[in-house]
Amino acid sequence: MNYKILGDSDCPMLHIQLKNQESIKIERGCMAYLSNVAMEGKMNSNKSGIGGMLGALGRSITSGESFFITHAIGLSDDSFIGIAPSTPGKIQCLKVSPNRQYRINTGAFLACDQSVEYVMKSQGLERALFGGTGGLFVMETQGTGDIFVSAFGDLLAINVTPEKPITVDNEHVVAWDASLQYNIHVASGEFGFKTGEGFVNEFHGNGTVLIQTRNIHSLADAVRPFLPSNS
Repeated sequence: MNYKILGDSDCPMLHIQLKNQESIKIERGCMAYLSNVAMEGKMNSNKSGIGGMLGALGRSITSGESFFITHAIGLSDDSFIGIAPSTPGKIQCLKVSPNRQYRINTGAFLACDQSVEYVMKSQGLERALFGGTGGLFVMETQGTGDIFVSAFGDLLAINVTPEKPITVDNEHVVAWDASLQYNIHVASGEFGFKTGEGFVNEFHGNGTVLIQTRNIHSLADAVRPFLPSNS
């Protein structure tokens, strides 16, 4: 995939060049501009027919993803499309290969090659009850190619080793190596009542966790007192 990340680090856009009949998958509703590109909405599943419909419906119900995903197809060798994330922050390309797959948090997916899939993986009832990472399921990549994720704020990589596990606030997790083990729990007693912290992800093993430097729910809480009310 031939791409550029345009703009500043606070509010970038992803510009992708497409050859004739080359296609990519992008997050629904994120197109900012295009030239000689056909847009087609398809069910968010790697299957067709009834199986595909049930798979897309399952993704939507269990992970909070859209039922549909947009396919952008180049109509000439000089086609291009601009993609804008829904929140201000960094965009990063992750290289997916048979030796390195990722798990993606809800809302982080932006675009990917046609050769890359992301499928639902069960993360267990306990993680689903405590986590904000896709409910009963979390999305895991498959295939080989490029996948783009977006963050709210900057995007930082933290290395995890067996000697140094890392604990990350749930709302700051963007993506992590699928080889890592993780569990979700309350940061402190009384559900963070005393410390103000909530649920956290604790990662173990060898790999990398990508975190965003801002938390959109914290921003919403900070702004809410200044919004007009109906009372």
